[in-house]
Parts: sequence; C-alpha cells; structure tokens
Amino acid sequence: MALNNLMDISAAPKTHWFSNKSNAEDNNIQAKLKATCLIPRHIAVIMDGNGRWARLKGKTRIEGHIAGVESVRDIVESCSQLGVDYLTLFTFSTENWKRPEQEISALMQLLIKVLGRETRKLHDNNIRLNVIGEMDLLPEKVRALLIKAMELTKNNSKLMLNIALSYSGQWDLTQACRAIALDVEAGLIKAKSIDEQLVASYLSTGSIPDPDLLIRTSGEFRISNFMLWQCAYSEIYVTNTYWPDFHRTQLYEALREFQNRERRFGQTSEQIEKTNISTRKL
Repeated sequence: MALNNLMDISAAPKTHWFSNKSNAEDNNIQAKLKATCLIPRHIAVIMDGNGRWARLKGKTRIEGHIAGVESVRDIVESCSQLGVDYLTLFTFSTENWKRPEQEISALMQLLIKVLGRETRKLHDNNIRLNVIGEMDLLPEKVRALLIKAMELTKNNSKLMLNIALSYSGQWDLTQACRAIALDVEAGLIKAKSIDEQLVASYLSTGSIPDPDLLIRTSGEFRISNFMLWQCAYSEIYVTNTYWPDFHRTQLYEALREFQNRERRFGQTSEQIEKTNISTRKL
C-alpha cells in the first residue's frame, strides 16, 4: 500500500465495532464486567508464545506471528468496548533485534501490512495509535507508516493503543535519565527537585497512568524488560495460553481475576477498607 493511501479514509465504508449487537452472550458478559466499576484504566500485555504456538501446529514462526495479529485485533476491539482507556502491547523488544535477520524482515513486512489494513478501522472506532520505543531503529517505511497513522488518529479519544516497538524498560529509564540530566545542565530543573513524579514524567509513558493490569501469555513468569518503572504496582496475570489463542474470552478471565484482587499500594487491608467507606459516604 502506498503511504499516501493510508491518509485516504473516504474510499472504504466505515467499520464501527459498537454497532455490532449480534453476539448477545458477549454483550452480557461485558455488561457484567462493567457493572463492577472495576475495569482497569490501563492494561499492558506481554504478547508471548507465537513461535511455540506455531511449532505445536507444525507451522513457521512467521505464521505464528500472523495468527497473533488476529488476537491483537480482538483484544483491541474488546478493550474499547469495555471502556479501557489505555492498552499497551509489547510488540517488539530491543532484544528482539538479535533474532535472525529473516524473521525480523518478515515481522517488519507484517507490520507494514497490518498498519495499512487496520489503521482505518482504528480511526473509525475513535482509537488513537501511539508508539513507544526507539523508532529511529525501525525501517524507514515502517516509521513513515507509523507517523502517518499517529497523525491521522491523534485526536481520537475512545482508547489509546500504545504499541511498544523496539522498546525496553531499561532503554526507557536510560532515555529519561539522559533527558533529566540535560535539563539540569540547561538550568530548567534543579537536581534537588528530582523525585519519583518527575522521573515518571520523563518516561515514554509520562502523559498516561501506569498499568493497573499486566497480562503475560505463554506461562513465563518474568516481565522481560517491559515497563520496569511503570509496573511497580500493576496486578500481574500470567496465563499458559499462547498469544495466538488469547482472545476476548481469555481477557474476560483476566479481568475477573483482577476484580478479585485487593490493591493495597503498601497499605493494610484495614486502611483500604476505611478509604473505601469514606469514598462511598461522599
């Protein structure tokens, strides 16, 4: 697809996810989840297991990545329907550049194809696309498509979809420290004024809240250098399901688990209950 075609949104009919009322059972499940008023404002996902899924199916790794795109589509759609404000997907890590060149090339071509096919749908459904990571390391065509997609959707407000590309938590902290040091040298801030809030504001996610829920697929119990600062108090949900098999049904299970957690942020259960009682009185 030519780059300028991405900006031509008038040719094809619009696709509105919210007008689809055909699945009464799914609508009912979503209504029950929303009725609790405990939908996470920000969900982050480590999408893992494409390669192992492909191996089990006798397919190639790239076929596993292609299958994973269908999961991305379903999770983005269901999160927007549920009222999640921010969804961050760990798509390609800094360490992934060490993979075989053939696989990296295939992944970049897949990304180009997906951007060309899906950006219009995101825009039609009021979803803003944002990228965090070292975009300068991405191929020029990929960067150009991402920039155009972000520009097209920048005023959308239903859901912010953050794609973590060429991203790592250590990179994020390093670039934040570098930017803070430069601003101290320039006299824009004083060293003694540096605190947790200021550091957070210099991260690539500085303008959005930290994840309430971190989901990891494929059963691995590690966060793989993802949002190291931001996930300090995220509830972590690990499932053995490989990413290509993770769809809205599995997301609903993660949300039910989240809704049964007690988030204390270092306080006691009694303190949390007192706070809840005071809030209810207001």
